[in-house]
Amino acid sequence: MPGTVAYFCMEFGLHEDFPIYAGGLGILAGDYLKAARDEQLPVIGVGIRWARGYSRQRVDADGKPVDEFPEYGADFLEDTGVRVRVRVAAREVEARVWHVERWGSAPLYLLEPVDPQDAWITYRLYENAPDRRIAQEILLGVGGVRALRRLGIAVDTYHFNEGHAVFAGIELIADRMESGLAFREAWDAARRAIVFTTHTPISAGNEVHPLADLHRLGACLELVDDEMRAIGGDPFNMTVAGLRLARRANAVSQLHGEVARDMWKEVDGAAEIIAITNGVHGPTWQDPRVAAAGTPEDLWTAHQTLKDELCAMVRARTGAALDRDALLIGFARRAATYKRSDLIFRDLTRFERLARGHRVQLVFAGKNHPDDTEGRRVVATLLSAARRFPQAVVFVPDYDMGVARLLTRGTDVWLNNPVRPLEACGTSGMKAGLNGSLNLSILDGWWPEACRHGENGWAIGDGSSAANQDDHDLAALHGVLEGDVLPAWADRARWTRMMQASIATVAEGFSASRMIRDYFARLYQP
Repeated sequence: MPGTVAYFCMEFGLHEDFPIYAGGLGILAGDYLKAARDEQLPVIGVGIRWARGYSRQRVDADGKPVDEFPEYGADFLEDTGVRVRVRVAAREVEARVWHVERWGSAPLYLLEPVDPQDAWITYRLYENAPDRRIAQEILLGVGGVRALRRLGIAVDTYHFNEGHAVFAGIELIADRMESGLAFREAWDAARRAIVFTTHTPISAGNEVHPLADLHRLGACLELVDDEMRAIGGDPFNMTVAGLRLARRANAVSQLHGEVARDMWKEVDGAAEIIAITNGVHGPTWQDPRVAAAGTPEDLWTAHQTLKDELCAMVRARTGAALDRDALLIGFARRAATYKRSDLIFRDLTRFERLARGHRVQLVFAGKNHPDDTEGRRVVATLLSAARRFPQAVVFVPDYDMGVARLLTRGTDVWLNNPVRPLEACGTSGMKAGLNGSLNLSILDGWWPEACRHGENGWAIGDGSSAANQDDHDLAALHGVLEGDVLPAWADRARWTRMMQASIATVAEGFSASRMIRDYFARLYQP
């Protein structure tokens, strides 16, 4: 078996009480560490302790989303006593190394500046200011490698989960050059120890930085322009660098593998991109009452209880009273335009027919990036729909892991309608499916691998493209909802059979334990 893996990630979602995550990337990283603990595999996590986390979302008196960044308690963190230094511009930044092993996680080490003068670096996650982002990535990558050395942890494989960590590769090369190797020899030696996961086909998710900024801020260490350019180009593309630094790389679903290979096929010297589909941590996301349900009747009873719990949370947070007997559709994910949260409202005539008589209710949740104007507009559109259709639509503010558990356990249907093929995986659907909430989704991400239309959920369309994709997918969404989903909802015996099939599908093929075993068998092997 491969030796110790150091898993670098900008965010880790272990629990809502420790908000050092923004969304799917962090939740995946948290599930990965928990599965490593369950499977007793030699994995440690390396990340950053964010002082204010990502954001807290509230709705103001005018019905608009507002982002806030409060402090949070983290007295459970253990100070390792280790300190490391990295250069950021002209300043030597000293960082403390925290340790946490909680919520069933493998060991996680988090870096945080010691001096209040340097606290701007880790004030909050994913700030758009370029210098701040580069400084954060220097701390994660360069500081992370140095922390592991100081901790005395011998690492066999450095796993960069997304491009944020690639400066760790620069540190590994620089260290080998300091030992006497030439640049290319040092690069080859470092590459044998690195693997890389690429996540998003969205260009904005693949960072680029002017090489001059990297030099000014200290990310290049002792490497000169030609050497940095050979790794990531100029401007320096963090994903390209990850692919050139790694001995092997992976995408996060089978379809995403096809998309990623095509997307990066022109990158000379890139690692082979294989596909390892994401999975979710069952003990975190599946309610024990669902897991224990032995019969269709037991499963339905457990589901109705979970639906009541969800309705109680919605009422407490929003004042809206949901009808437990109506079909409850959930949609909760990051408010990015390609996810098309508002697609169902683009034909209001058909939606009003659905909503009439409490046949269908929709519950939405999701945060926009604090600096994303278009994402904020998406949330505002959902809030406007909730005001227009108060009996049929509700928006739950401040989406976090706690809200996600209630939504994925208590909804009847889990809706997903991104622009194909821009959803790399979409693990929220796995969490819902593991609790018997039936997926109704575009054939994107993980769903083409799992969908058996009419047996364990439904496909929206057939994956084909059209001149006006939004209109095409909207017609398909309403068609399957009216023609397939509502008739099945009227047949309790059929519905519970589909719930059982959904649970079995995810449990058998889309667990985080399966995912991490695949990583060890296919990505980490020398």
